[in-house]
Amino acid sequence: MRVDHVVYAAENDGARATAERLAAQLGVQAVDGGVHPRFGTRNVILPLMGDRYLEVVEVLDHPASDKAPFGQVVRARSESGGGWLGWVLAVDDISKQEERLGREAVVGSRHRPDGVELRWKQLGIKGLQSDPQLPFFVEWDADVPHPSGVGETSVALKSLEIAGDPDRVRDWVGVDKDYVPEGIDFDFVSPKGNPGIMSVTFETPNGPVTL
Repeated sequence: MRVDHVVYAAENDGARATAERLAAQLGVQAVDGGVHPRFGTRNVILPLMGDRYLEVVEVLDHPASDKAPFGQVVRARSESGGGWLGWVLAVDDISKQEERLGREAVVGSRHRPDGVELRWKQLGIKGLQSDPQLPFFVEWDADVPHPSGVGETSVALKSLEIAGDPDRVRDWVGVDKDYVPEGIDFDFVSPKGNPGIMSVTFETPNGPVTL
């Protein structure tokens, strides 16, 4: 498994405006991603190096957003002002996570503005809902391009600061204390405070930028 992307809930003026502000700080171009019909959401992508990306997501006025857990968590975060929503681990075979957690993955899809359809399975949104320090899992279909490939970038994801308990996260992810995430640093703070991502640091041509 590997860190695939980080998710930022749109602020009051919507996903596009929010993404443009973040993109300006990082020095990347924000690219419209398309609509998630099953979740009642829409996203904007900020491509990063190493097959990673920053996803800015907003909820739509759509019945699916009230029923789908992902739509629910996006709506709740945006209504509280927006900000970091969660982080995502990519896996090659999500059935292993289904068996380990005793939950069934949900199929997702979206059409990019250029007509390309992206398809995946995701698991763990209800875990994120109840405990925002926890990542959720995604398995991309083998025959679809990775979302990070929508534009050139020289910005890399460097580290995450998370309010939470690293042992709780390791147990959820299914790794032992000796596991070291590839290429990403984690700093866990305030284990007894409100859980969730506090900040994310990116390496840019102009030096580190923390959002």
